[in-house]
Amino acid sequence: MRSIAALLASVVLALPALAQPNPPSTARGEYLARAADCVACHSVPGGRAFAGGLKMGTPVGTITTTNITPDVETGIGTYTLKDFDRAVRDGVARDGHRLYPAMPYPSYAKLTDDDVHALYDYFMRAVPPVHQANIPSDIPVYFSPRWPLAIWDAFFTGHRGFTPDSNKDAQWNRGAYLVEGPGHCGACHTPRGWAFQEKALDAQDPRFLSGANLDDWYAPSLRQNVATGLGSWSQSDIVQFLKTGSNRHGSAFGSMRDVINNSTPYLTDDDVNSIAVFLKSLPAAANETAYRYDGAAASALLSGEPDAVGAATYASNCQSCHRETGAAAPPFVPPLAGNPTVVDRDAASLINVVLNGSSPLVVKGRPDAYRMPQYREQLNNQQVADVVTFIRESWGNHADAVSAKEVGELRKRSDPASDRVVILKMR
Repeated sequence: MRSIAALLASVVLALPALAQPNPPSTARGEYLARAADCVACHSVPGGRAFAGGLKMGTPVGTITTTNITPDVETGIGTYTLKDFDRAVRDGVARDGHRLYPAMPYPSYAKLTDDDVHALYDYFMRAVPPVHQANIPSDIPVYFSPRWPLAIWDAFFTGHRGFTPDSNKDAQWNRGAYLVEGPGHCGACHTPRGWAFQEKALDAQDPRFLSGANLDDWYAPSLRQNVATGLGSWSQSDIVQFLKTGSNRHGSAFGSMRDVINNSTPYLTDDDVNSIAVFLKSLPAAANETAYRYDGAAASALLSGEPDAVGAATYASNCQSCHRETGAAAPPFVPPLAGNPTVVDRDAASLINVVLNGSSPLVVKGRPDAYRMPQYREQLNNQQVADVVTFIRESWGNHADAVSAKEVGELRKRSDPASDRVVILKMR
């Protein structure tokens, strides 16, 4: 009898395990974390994925990103789904303190309930916990109280959820959702107001994605501006850029390299095409003259006796890669002739990349072969100003000159590691 009782007991004990369904996959949540590029901000080069520690410059001081692994002491291991949802979409942490809007919750507010749940499952079940204490942000005492952020949120954040445009098809709406929501493209590419708020949060406002300077990198317009935006880019050009970080018009730089290294190449072809369709639909934010090539600068450089200020510096340091025509060798080396970043009104990115170089693009583990070297040691402020001005005024480019003072100010604020590289396995 004892053996029969033991057998029955073992069967009864086993039944719940046999009856339980397989836990849902975390693949969807991982895909959404890729789309949102969470790893780029919540990780540091050489560190563990999502463990935090990245310093981010803001007008009120330096904010250090937090540990969002499921560690119960230093991460978000004690967060419920409700806690997680409130932090992601409302910018309020589990203990009730408000997050600085360096966390792009004004964009993440558009996430669907299902997508938030999938992200929560991924972070709680698939991300390894990392015991790493958060580093306090370097914010002056008079800016440290968080309660004013409740007022900021009331004025400058939108409502929860994404409302599809009934006049557009499913592909356009999918692209709009990805760009406005998880992709939070507006956080960099939309100009900021006096309170550091994004001036627009969706495609209904012509300021949305019209270009912005953020941390001494200028994120160019993603609207159909023919000179400084995507007006000369085809849909396939946009797809190629999002998949590889380069195309016939230019290459990724600054924080966009983290997007390429960790996010958009991992999206499905359908989603990347949806993003391209959405971006191609955005009207230009400025009336501009389409670019037309002018060969005068190339002829002068070929003669060996260019007389334009900055031309000699270009010939000595830049011409071997970018060529006398400014055409370079895209997609491997970006062109300077007609490049939207070159002719933009804000020359910050061009100055920054000349001073500090550009770190590698690594697409799904494959690093690119060409790097922009830094010239902060070889060239003084006036030389950098002269060569940048030469580039902005040659081959049909028409942009304002750059001063040595502008270069000097950016040199003081930046460093050679400002174009950092974060390439991490997400689990």
